[in-house]
Amino acid sequence: ASFAHCMLKRTLLCLRCVPVCSVPSNSRVMMLLGQLERMNGDIVRQAETARQVTAKILHLIQTQEKSGKEVMSKGSSGMEVILASLENTRDVQTILNILSILTELLTVGRGRRVGVFVSKGGTGILFHTLLSASKEMPPSEELMLQLHSLLAKVGPKDRKFGVAARLSGALNVTVNLIKQNLQNPKLLLPCLQVLRVYSTNSVNAISLGKNGVVELLFKVLAPYSKKNTSLLKVALDALGALLKSKTNARRAADGGYVPILLALYADWHRNDARHRHMLIRKGLLVCLRNITNIKLGRKAFVEADGMRVLYNSSTECLPVRTLDPLVNTSSLIMRKCFPKKRLPLPTIQSAFLFQLPYVPGTGPAGRTYSQGPGVDDVVDESDDNDEADTENDTENEEDEKDQQSPNDDIETDLNKLHPKKGPCRPYEELRVYERFFVELSEDFQVSQVSVLIRRSPPRPIIVPTAQAFSPNTRSLSRAYTRTPSCPDHREGPGARAGGRIVGRSGRSAASRRGGGAHRGETRRRQRDQADPLAAAFGGFVRATLGRRGSNWSSDCGSEGPEDEAAEGAVLEVPDTALLLPLHDLDLYVEMVKGTLSVPQYAEVAYPDYFGHVAPTFREPLLERVYGVQRAKIFQDIERLIHPNDIVDKVVYDLDIPSCPVIEDDGESLKFNSQFESGNLRKAVQVRKFEYDLVLNSDINSNHYHQWFYFEVSGMKVGTTYRFNIINCEKSNSQFNYGMQALMYSVQEAISGSPRWVRTGTDICYYKNHFARSSIAAGGLKGKSYYTLTFSINFKHKDDVCYFAYHYPYTYSTLKMHLSKLEALRTPQIYLRQDVLCETLGGNGCPLLTITAMPESNSNDHICQFRNRPLIFLSARVHPGETNASWVMKGTLEFLMGSSPLANSLRESYIFKIVPMLNPDGVINGNHRCSLSGEDLNRQCLLQYLAHIQRAPLVFCDYHGHSRKKNVFMYGCSVKETVWQSNISATSSDLQEDLAYRALPKILSQIAPAFSMASCSFVVERSKESTARVVVWREIGVQRSYTMESTLCGCDQGKYKGLQIGTRELEEMGAQFCVALLRLKRLTGLRNHQHLLDLESDIIGSQAKVVSCPTTYVLDEDEPSFLEAIDYSAESNDEDVEAENEHAAEVRTYLSM
Repeated sequence: ASFAHCMLKRTLLCLRCVPVCSVPSNSRVMMLLGQLERMNGDIVRQAETARQVTAKILHLIQTQEKSGKEVMSKGSSGMEVILASLENTRDVQTILNILSILTELLTVGRGRRVGVFVSKGGTGILFHTLLSASKEMPPSEELMLQLHSLLAKVGPKDRKFGVAARLSGALNVTVNLIKQNLQNPKLLLPCLQVLRVYSTNSVNAISLGKNGVVELLFKVLAPYSKKNTSLLKVALDALGALLKSKTNARRAADGGYVPILLALYADWHRNDARHRHMLIRKGLLVCLRNITNIKLGRKAFVEADGMRVLYNSSTECLPVRTLDPLVNTSSLIMRKCFPKKRLPLPTIQSAFLFQLPYVPGTGPAGRTYSQGPGVDDVVDESDDNDEADTENDTENEEDEKDQQSPNDDIETDLNKLHPKKGPCRPYEELRVYERFFVELSEDFQVSQVSVLIRRSPPRPIIVPTAQAFSPNTRSLSRAYTRTPSCPDHREGPGARAGGRIVGRSGRSAASRRGGGAHRGETRRRQRDQADPLAAAFGGFVRATLGRRGSNWSSDCGSEGPEDEAAEGAVLEVPDTALLLPLHDLDLYVEMVKGTLSVPQYAEVAYPDYFGHVAPTFREPLLERVYGVQRAKIFQDIERLIHPNDIVDKVVYDLDIPSCPVIEDDGESLKFNSQFESGNLRKAVQVRKFEYDLVLNSDINSNHYHQWFYFEVSGMKVGTTYRFNIINCEKSNSQFNYGMQALMYSVQEAISGSPRWVRTGTDICYYKNHFARSSIAAGGLKGKSYYTLTFSINFKHKDDVCYFAYHYPYTYSTLKMHLSKLEALRTPQIYLRQDVLCETLGGNGCPLLTITAMPESNSNDHICQFRNRPLIFLSARVHPGETNASWVMKGTLEFLMGSSPLANSLRESYIFKIVPMLNPDGVINGNHRCSLSGEDLNRQCLLQYLAHIQRAPLVFCDYHGHSRKKNVFMYGCSVKETVWQSNISATSSDLQEDLAYRALPKILSQIAPAFSMASCSFVVERSKESTARVVVWREIGVQRSYTMESTLCGCDQGKYKGLQIGTRELEEMGAQFCVALLRLKRLTGLRNHQHLLDLESDIIGSQAKVVSCPTTYVLDEDEPSFLEAIDYSAESNDEDVEAENEHAAEVRTYLSM
């Protein structure tokens, strides 16, 4: 050090002898670099001169900012000269001078200079110098310090740093230095900084672990102290990087280091009262997080009482917002280490079984039937795999990132991107569908008669009633009869909503709940026939006065005596006919009689009976409360920390054949889902006001848990209840982004507000500790279920409330709606209702034909009628997407309307509509599948049309989307698929009609909820079996779409920031009709300018393609797992006058 000081002093004296004005200041450093370059060939023998020159360069760079810029400027060879000198010299002082020069140069520049240094091979030269210096005995401490300080600065910017260190041998040099200098903090710090960078390479991490570096670093860790905190922080960073390796994590767990880390964390947490060393505490947590990524680490953590340590420390950190990183990491560790539990079910298969006439060899149903009775399908060994799922534990959890490249799913086979040639099925097989297109050959010589949907024979039914207690009590109930599966259950007196259908309501399919007649059924039927209850439903509901007591009778014995005083009591309810012109209570009851369900449902839910009137007030997206998810997770963790506080009481269970509703002392809520479209399998009271709810899987399946619809009663006012739906399967949900569940209050309905409203607070959706069997996860191992949790305060005592995932729309509601639409038919409207098929469950699948009658029976008018373009619409192939039915309702009511727009539309097209493709799934509360456990294929009708050369102009399948906002479309385009996948294609391959973009473009201009930016026209491999791709490819329909409606709300346009309701969904259905009319005008005028505009839109958006991988959830919805093309460059200046032209009439329709 004294020698270096003397040399620097001598250099400064020499510099004073040089006249300042003789050489421009910005050229001095270059002159010295030139002198150094000339010495490089013989720098060893000119060591003294090299020391002087490098000292001068260092002085200039330290004192003059311009000198450093000159060395690093473009075109300058300064860096090469410095590195060459470093590589060639053996003089320690020269090396120190050069390392100081490099340190000064690389300290500024925001990383750009480091990049230049790396590109010039600087990293390798530093490693070479390090190896050379390590051979000196003893090595220069100052030199090792400088080298490692510089390597720590360069390493993070060099992608090959770890590999180069291992191959050059520098790895071992650094490790040996650490071992020799554990008590030398000055040198230990830069060595640990370099080790931290080394450890980011996975191969290096394993190699270092084998060399005992994990154990070595634990020697550096120490309890709370104000000394050497920087050293401890770097050591923890390096250890955390090493522990990302499963091998090293296992070594740490086996070595008993988990209790040590917990003790250190507790010590630092306890003593760091002013939170000045949060990074050290976070480093300890990161080490624990990485160790607990393996099963052995999680076991060691639990055995060391880690759950309690982190829970207590995190609870103390909650009030301090700046400590959120500690709380979030602690939460993540505890969630991972929370012992995996089984779902509280005997089997993950549906509680109901429908025996298929033919069991497929593959698919969900095939796997369900092939599974042996002895297989534990609730949890298996695969759920305890060594590698735990990692996730980003933030307040708004993002979708887990898929590991594949964003374009992996895009179809790249050009042969599959063009329509197939040749028929898919022989015409003889397709002729059976000819009867559904009689309008194409109708001669109208006989008066038009509409074909009504087949109805099953009527059966006795008890509909919902409102029970009036004595004037001193205000309680609500409904008449209740025993379920067929509970033969000894007698009629309960208390506050419960709904009614029971008496008699069979399903086919002779097996049900896990069983069947059987119940006592007193004959007497009940006689009473129902004697009391024409339905006649009173126009403005009143007859109510049966019950005895006071619990809501449900506590025993299942013989019937109690009838309360004769109850007869004749009535309670006034709103006349829904005035609020809902197309809703008829009596008609709905008649339709229910013909609806057949597998569980033999015998009950009518109040919301379906009374109907829903869309609220006039706006329902904004719920603003997420900061920390709500974390608070809910901590409440879940408390179950393990304080098990004595858990009630764990089953209050509702469909797997109990005798009585699903379990009696209690009246302190628990009552649940029910035994009605059409209902879905709730089990309810468990975990705390006094908290319930875990388990959804039923689709029949003949073992998953698809999303749709829920259930009833709650027995609530108290002024109490906050928490509901947790614990077996959700999707990795994320719009419930994390403003969406609320829906609630229907019977008290509110009777008071004149029969409507579903968005409700719930403290809503979040997160991964829980219930393990998913690989059987239910499609073979994927180690998966967990997710929890949807929300809290609710009930406004009315003894109310009866219903909760649903989205606005329910049952099959019986559809039948009622179609019957009411039939009554609207005028002589000018051609309406025919056919039964497309009978489902496996025995229900009819309706097919509607709507158009305008020909002006006369003349050949010209009949020819014009037959040659109208066909529009094919379908909806509700996925039962849980109820929003599709509300959009379809808006479409149907518009088509049957009397406005000039509706008349023009009927005169322009023939509409073929399947409003509910999956009646069985809807009736039985499925989310996705039919009774066969499969998605439905419904292209046969269209194949027939293709054979007779009458392919539809537009095909659109209405769906609902659970993970995106707004309404948007998916279409099919060869050109846009090729652009997104970057595959090579000739100009002839890309020839296609751009008309596929016209309809979405029009919708974006006239429909407030529609978003063109969310549309996509890319064809993916995973979507080859969807309706829109099959119809486009096999039928040749260019305008083949899936229209997706959000379940949540909108983030653009008129409804930005609002949750979507039935009013907006019906409006979307009506606007779709208006868009078809505009499409007719555009095609009729043969104005190709709009196609040129669409071409420019596509080209303009091509440069803004945004492809983001999304999470594999279920093969759900129509949408692809790739994000859509960003069409934010779309202009809305085309043909805008039509919006004003039709707006008044559309508003008139919507106000009907």
